[in-house]
Amino acid sequence: MDTARIVARARATLLTPKTEWPVIAAESDTVGHLYSDYILVMAAIPAVIRFLSLAVFGVRVPFLGTYRVGIVNGLSSAIVTYVLALLGVYIVALIVDALAPSFQGEKNQVQALKTVAYAYTASWVASILGIIPGLTLIAALAGLVYAVYLLRIGLPFTMKCPDHSATGYTAVTIIVAVVVAVVLGLVTNRLLGPQFSFNPRAGGLPTSGSALQRSLVAAGQRMQEAQQSGDSAAQASAAQQAIGAALGASGKVESLPTDRLKSFIPDSLGGLKRTELSATRSGALGMQVSTARGSYSDGAGRNLQVEITDTGSLRGVVGLAASWAGVEQDNETDSGYDKTYQKDGQLVHEKWNRNSHQGEYGIIVARRFAVAVTGTAPDMNDLKSAAASLNLAGLAALQNAGVQPN
Repeated sequence: MDTARIVARARATLLTPKTEWPVIAAESDTVGHLYSDYILVMAAIPAVIRFLSLAVFGVRVPFLGTYRVGIVNGLSSAIVTYVLALLGVYIVALIVDALAPSFQGEKNQVQALKTVAYAYTASWVASILGIIPGLTLIAALAGLVYAVYLLRIGLPFTMKCPDHSATGYTAVTIIVAVVVAVVLGLVTNRLLGPQFSFNPRAGGLPTSGSALQRSLVAAGQRMQEAQQSGDSAAQASAAQQAIGAALGASGKVESLPTDRLKSFIPDSLGGLKRTELSATRSGALGMQVSTARGSYSDGAGRNLQVEITDTGSLRGVVGLAASWAGVEQDNETDSGYDKTYQKDGQLVHEKWNRNSHQGEYGIIVARRFAVAVTGTAPDMNDLKSAAASLNLAGLAALQNAGVQPN
């Protein structure tokens, strides 16, 4: 298993489903291998989108501006979303398997899991478009519609149901999936609070490499062994290791210590003196994220803020954010503009209000560090110049710092 294979399978499933489903159905597989070889990676897309949206880029709230919940809360939300997504896939697959005889199909747990996982591909990939403001709902609906289409085509191949029964089988499965999603959504709100119930906007896939292959295959084997043992503690431990393997990509990653990250916050920025400096380092399930912030002001109304986030253990899933779908958007109004684009292989976001002279300029450096400069300035070029004056090359040089191969 490698990321190139995952991407190839996802593309084939989306672009040529009629020829890909027979191939999928004929493959000999296991539950553990399906998780390690595909589901753990693909299900991470919306979870990391959620993290980046909540904690890094922020979510735009009408009349209130951009809202961020902070690294700790954002990470907690992403992890809970991810774990429940993995659980949801398995629950829906169990029901698809149980329903098979009712639609003249053949019960087979592995084939049922294939059915759900590859049909969900449409929703997982579509979630990437949520990076574009205003497209979150459209992306979700498009993903759902295409997932229904994929499911309808796939069921006769995977569950061996007659073609005339596939439409009814599909309809019941969709109802089941919606019910499961609603229930898990309620669980998410119960665990995290209703403030985390809005949709995400940006994300990516883990990077490739033999370390990812080894860690995910090993994680899948541990999940399968734990499932067969019936030991709930072992199952929980295996799930935790699997999550860490999928998000950590090439192994566990220690995010930069706060002192080291603070060194990238300069004493002055854009001709303004620094008035505040802070840094935090947070972790959960063996994953870490660090953030350093600096505030600058001239005491006369002009101010800037810089925030540098080391995504640490999430660097793998952040890595393909700028390359998976070539995401771009450009929205211009009478008062300003908001655009996201790629420059030199890096994802860049700009937002400017001509009336208030407030703006945001953010960039993902070395597929690991999120750098954002915000504040008031004569024009956007001031924010760009301020960002360019930061030691971005020094950050890029640390892209592999703290990586502990599995």
